[in-house]
Amino acid sequence: MFTYCEKNNLSDLIELPLKNAPPVVVEATVRTVPQQRLVARGRWNDLPVYAKKFMGARAKRHFERDVAGVQKLINAHIATPRLLFQGEVQGEPAFVAIYEAIENVLNAEEVLRQLNRTERFVLLKKIVAAVAQQHQAGLIQTDLYLKNFLVKDDTVYSLDGDGIRDLSWFSQKRQRLINLATLFSKMDVLDDDWIPELYEYYCQHLDILYKFNEGVYIWELTQNIRHHVTHGYAEKKVFRNCTDVKVTQAFRYFIAQARQVVIGQQALLSLDDYLNDSDRNIKNGRTCTVAKAMLAGQEVVIKRYNLKSFWHGFNRAFRPSRAAVSWANAHRLQVSNISTPAPIALVEERFGVLRRRAYYVSAYVEAPDIVQFFIQEQDIKVKKQVAYEVALLFYRLHLLRISHGDCKASNIIILDKKPMLLDLDSMRDQPWRFEYQHIKDLKRFMRNWCSDIEATAFFKQAFSLVYDTYDDPWRESLLVRAGIVG
Repeated sequence: MFTYCEKNNLSDLIELPLKNAPPVVVEATVRTVPQQRLVARGRWNDLPVYAKKFMGARAKRHFERDVAGVQKLINAHIATPRLLFQGEVQGEPAFVAIYEAIENVLNAEEVLRQLNRTERFVLLKKIVAAVAQQHQAGLIQTDLYLKNFLVKDDTVYSLDGDGIRDLSWFSQKRQRLINLATLFSKMDVLDDDWIPELYEYYCQHLDILYKFNEGVYIWELTQNIRHHVTHGYAEKKVFRNCTDVKVTQAFRYFIAQARQVVIGQQALLSLDDYLNDSDRNIKNGRTCTVAKAMLAGQEVVIKRYNLKSFWHGFNRAFRPSRAAVSWANAHRLQVSNISTPAPIALVEERFGVLRRRAYYVSAYVEAPDIVQFFIQEQDIKVKKQVAYEVALLFYRLHLLRISHGDCKASNIIILDKKPMLLDLDSMRDQPWRFEYQHIKDLKRFMRNWCSDIEATAFFKQAFSLVYDTYDDPWRESLLVRAGIVG
């Protein structure tokens, strides 16, 4: 329960009333887990704070676990925001833990995005040291994300007491290795070559002997964890109710939509109104129809996957729709640090379990495709920079074993000198046949530049530089077989 706050002329703010304590003046909601937890930023006793409100049937259990975890960090002298208050909400069966807000600080995920390669390595060593300190104290963070670390100057703060547990007496070493590999799996895949060195640094902090075979094992474990987590998120989690997605289902439809963009159900079931408007239409083909529209105050692109015939519809009825594939792949790219327009909604027409037409809604991004960008841009340095960023994009896809499947120019746009991938319904996560598929992607991309000698030279140079810098053992054979180097 929140009440409106009128004092200090802050009528746009609300209060969270507490039992036997002053209320929290809420300035913004930071995170919400529906019917379970809410995290808000605000002020309490004139101090900047973060308040965690626990609700639902397991509220008390989660509240006590969060407070207990933070207390364990404090007892182990591990840097963490101070716990200022723990208690109940006035007037409802909910609990609140209030933590000191450390000002002028970002979480580690945000900081890493702003750093160059050398600076990223320095920060990752500090985060590894923080994890080593937890392990040395007999603790383990079971919900290990880079967002659960705050970085201020030379201090790394550990967050989220709810995930803090005691290390088991059995298989402690395996627990620690899995936990560390989980941390490494959250890094940019381009930084995986640091894993052996970061593991050696971890061993130094725990004063244990570094073994080369353990360094190889933790690298392999990192790849397996990353693939498992990404696959589980993209193929399962975003098709059910979760923190990021709201799902509504009935006999005649299935809707999954991003929680941060509130679009009415009726609007999502009436997308044909936009697609049939000639003024909004971008593409009108047998396979798909595309239009631009305004939904919930945001410009979006609606793509409907059409059924060309009865037999085509019969064939598609028992398989995931191409819209569902696009929805999953957009989320796969997002968690893999690869840019694509934000997924807004997936809508499938159904007859029970049978799928019919399907719609994919994504954010509209105003940006030229890559060929248009190279035609318009006159600065040679900018062209070389963009070519390098595109080569990095392909190398990330290579490391993640993802093939796009249709690398024509119109499917890559350039926003702020960075590439963005579009048209994701042909994209596949293919660990077994990936080398062949990656070469096909490279060849298709280079065909965009058959008549542009200058751009061809830029991209050949960029691909050679990127694949060589990251010391990929397949570099020469891949680029030679793709015709990029001689």
